[in-house]
Amino acid sequence: MTNGNGAPTLDATPAQFGVLVQYTKDFSFENPNAPASLTQQGQQPAVSVQINVGATNLGGPDFEVALTTEVKAEINGSVLFALELIYAGIFRIENMPSENLHPFVMIECPRLLFPFVREIVATTTRNGGFPPVWLEPVDFVGLYRQNMARQAEQFKPS
Repeated sequence: MTNGNGAPTLDATPAQFGVLVQYTKDFSFENPNAPASLTQQGQQPAVSVQINVGATNLGGPDFEVALTTEVKAEINGSVLFALELIYAGIFRIENMPSENLHPFVMIECPRLLFPFVREIVATTTRNGGFPPVWLEPVDFVGLYRQNMARQAEQFKPS
């Protein structure tokens, strides 16, 4: 469609995005071998980190996006600490083209939540008696692509 001068008309309303609320949905920190685990700080623990993204449409333009983070530190098979955190936010996304909505929810929303998750993990591990664990930045685009490829494989006809 043009405006009579050959220029296209802009009928589409621009996309709008807002963070309605952020919150800790579930949280656990275990220091099962304290105080013995606190005396092993001279050794380098094996630290594993798992981060996953989940999203739920709450109806209309509102989405709950949750970052599930698990951090575990072990020395010689003995658990020093285990942390599990689900940190979520409710986002309102309006006038987003449908082909862009899913990637936006699964990439941009967790990107906004991640700094808060990083701070909670570092503060909790420090308050648990250990050096703070600073999570490395997450490539949410790469994580999204991996998840989409995994889903495509699952639904591939045999």
